[in-house]
Amino acid sequence: MEDRIRRVVLFYNRPYPGMLDGIGECNDACAFTTDHSLLSQAAAVVFHVPTLGDLAFPAKLSGQHWVAWSMESRVNYPVLTDREFMRRFDITMTYERTATVWCPYFGPEIADKLLQLPKPKTEPSPAVYFRSGPIDRSGRGRCAFELMKHVKVDSYGHILRNRKLAGADCGRDTRLATLGRYKFTLAFENSIAPDYVTEKFFDPLIAGSVPVYFGAPNVSDFAPANRCFINVADFSRPAALAEFLNALDQDEEAYAEYLSWKADGLSSCFRALLDALHESAFSRLCGALA
Repeated sequence: MEDRIRRVVLFYNRPYPGMLDGIGECNDACAFTTDHSLLSQAAAVVFHVPTLGDLAFPAKLSGQHWVAWSMESRVNYPVLTDREFMRRFDITMTYERTATVWCPYFGPEIADKLLQLPKPKTEPSPAVYFRSGPIDRSGRGRCAFELMKHVKVDSYGHILRNRKLAGADCGRDTRLATLGRYKFTLAFENSIAPDYVTEKFFDPLIAGSVPVYFGAPNVSDFAPANRCFINVADFSRPAALAEFLNALDQDEEAYAEYLSWKADGLSSCFRALLDALHESAFSRLCGALA
């Protein structure tokens, strides 16, 4: 009986490493596979758009649902805005809230992490920056460069690096521990698009550092509380932003207001977003197929 009701969901091309980890545990109603021999049995075929390349599409079978999956900005992958290309898909699965299946860069598990109390700020420099990726369609490189002329920023990434990690780099855990020692984190997206709010925004919030955010124009919709970040868009130029950060660095009481939300709790608006994500994205895909 179980085999009869399980819908086969085929991943037609491989996404980035790690994106399929644990996916088979997310829902008993679907059987997930990368085996192309099961194409004729698949209720849905998932295409990871950023890694498609010039891969040829198969013939679409009657009753089969095709899914366009992408966590990448449509600015970086303009094919996501190509109507002819997107017309072949029945379901979209992206970071955009208008997608059939919404896949933001956070889920219910983030709630407890966000409310962890911040650690003492032990670094002499007020701000930190991590950037190693070359993509820059937002102007983040110029913005960071100009800002660093007026405020002290420790930059650990490959780009604009002026400091190295003291110990071994254990990935995200190391980054979070490092962010937590600074008052501010430059949280600059590689492109600017509505709803494209990535871990660059959420990691500082988890770590207890105030994000200085440069990216999605509607980032406030994703903020876990009021007055928890500083929006670069609110300043006319980097020098004005730097002046504000330097003043806040010297005013402990005013700075503490940007962290008080951790004791006060998450906003009702943010909790509503978490409620909409109580199931994993692929469980919600199975629900859409049903």
